[in-house]
Amino acid sequence: MDPEISILYCSPTPLGIPQQKVHVQLSPLYQRRRLPPPLEERILVDWEERQRKQPWVFNGAKFRLHSVLPEGDKKETGNKESTKRDGGEERGESEATLDEGRGLTLHLALTCYRDFLGTNWSGEAHALQERGGQEFGDTQAYLAQPLGVGAALQCKDGRFVMLRRSHRVGEAPGLLDVPGGHPEPKAVAPNVPEEELSLEVLKPELVIRELFSSILAEIRDEVNLPLSTLSEPLLLGIARNHTSAGRPSAEFYVKCSLTSEDVKERYLQGGPEAHESTEIIFLEKEDLLTIENSEMWKELCPSAKGCVKLYLMVREQKS
Repeated sequence: MDPEISILYCSPTPLGIPQQKVHVQLSPLYQRRRLPPPLEERILVDWEERQRKQPWVFNGAKFRLHSVLPEGDKKETGNKESTKRDGGEERGESEATLDEGRGLTLHLALTCYRDFLGTNWSGEAHALQERGGQEFGDTQAYLAQPLGVGAALQCKDGRFVMLRRSHRVGEAPGLLDVPGGHPEPKAVAPNVPEEELSLEVLKPELVIRELFSSILAEIRDEVNLPLSTLSEPLLLGIARNHTSAGRPSAEFYVKCSLTSEDVKERYLQGGPEAHESTEIIFLEKEDLLTIENSEMWKELCPSAKGCVKLYLMVREQKS
């Protein structure tokens, strides 16, 4: 396994998990542990300093992933990696086949961008992980752990979409990535001011809907594709990015009804988030199957590596 990534959860079926098989449990027990003074206060001080230097930065709410509980299991998967999956040959993606698979429950709370910068993205992240492991038996206890989303997006002609990240973005500039971003708690409770968001106003079924719809919205905005051309997302699993202290990302498989030429044409027209990337690249399926042993693997940012790894493990049954 590439040291930049690990797999927290992998779909036990060779297709991926549909939305109706994914559940969420919201609880304050899944919040980040507050650091003892003065460490917690330092997060606030550093954030205020960042805002003075970059007044356009704002502190948005995010979902915090604490752990995952696969259906039928009694023990949750949190700070330990799990790559267990069922074997079997790939079958057609009928509703009956998808319904045969086991689902999972995500244990979520709320966090924010400020806390992500002050924990996962800070120079003290490794020390915080050690402290969390010693004090709570959970290396991620003190970390924000905002849940991201990404997609293995396959065109009608079988080619996969990669985007070259702009040099203006703060993370992994110039590297290849898959379309992705974050599900937004604000989208679940649009009438509640961001600073007043709490677990009490979030409905679990709407959180799951936002998780699955957010990846489609990211593809729409980054690649400029109509939602009507995109299939329902199937959850491949959850990968962790160790260049940001194990930050989790839910990775999906999405099919597009357009050919790669049509996708390229729409991308070049520019979408709402066109500034985040500078180039679109298409990979043949045969090249994707061997990408881990190619020079291109070094060009992938960790989030893309996690998504590709899960696609290979789930859809292609490659370890």
